[in-house]
Amino acid sequence: MLRRRLLTLVPTVLGVITLVFAFIHMVPGDPVDVMLGETANSADKAALRAELGLEKPLMTQYAGYLTGLAQGDLGRSFVYRKPVSEVILSRLPATLQLAGVSLFIALFVALPLGVFAGVRKGGLLDRATLVLSLAGVSIPNFWLGPMLVMLFAVNLRWLPVSGRSGPESVILPAITLGFALSAILSRMVRQSLSDVLGAEYLQAARARGVSERKVIWVHAMRNACLPVITILGLQLGALLSGAVIAEAVFAWPGIGTLLLQAINGRDYPVVQGCVLVISLGYVFANFLADIAIRFADPRVRG
Repeated sequence: MLRRRLLTLVPTVLGVITLVFAFIHMVPGDPVDVMLGETANSADKAALRAELGLEKPLMTQYAGYLTGLAQGDLGRSFVYRKPVSEVILSRLPATLQLAGVSLFIALFVALPLGVFAGVRKGGLLDRATLVLSLAGVSIPNFWLGPMLVMLFAVNLRWLPVSGRSGPESVILPAITLGFALSAILSRMVRQSLSDVLGAEYLQAARARGVSERKVIWVHAMRNACLPVITILGLQLGALLSGAVIAEAVFAWPGIGTLLLQAINGRDYPVVQGCVLVISLGYVFANFLADIAIRFADPRVRG
């Protein structure tokens, strides 16, 4: 099953690569003009265009790009004059750090909130969680980020405004990125748990004298976590793509910032490389979710 899933993902990634290649070449603006300026003479522009391979037909460039990918070569950056893989690898740790801390914050908030709301369905905490969830999915990152900066960095001076200067600098961008995920996960945990709490096997466990805490956190959560794992797999990829906005707001030196800089500079190979890495992040996260579901649910393994 997992092998078939991986095989179906190959055309998905190929489609993403093709669309990105087509769209980035449809964007108005010439990378040679961006790099040399519109006042540069024609000879210099022609020489640079030939050096970058931009004088070749589009299909020839596309075939060359796919051939390079098959050999593990993402191309060479127009701006940095380095291999794209080297440029991306220099920014990847910052994005992974941001995504990891955001995921930790989301799970740290969502799991207890979702469990308590599911156990006390209709209660005060459940309604408060619903309000928090609505706020989480409604507030965009480009608004939440500056508000956190104004409160915690400018007014209270507790945390840095922007940049990646130390462990404390990741807190505000991670909260910005993880807030929506915590809202989605808390409602999913709440709904999944409330659906299984009345199951007969849980009543049987209670009748055997198993503590209520163990019934909820061990027996009920084992089944309640299955849809949560599926959503988490989808949202892990969203963390990488959502990092573009959070990194731009906080000047975080990750792939998101690199992608925006590459788009502005018409650095086609870097744009394609960044989107490819984000797409592969989605694929890998979904693959991990499939493995986790098979591990948690014996019926799927059968």
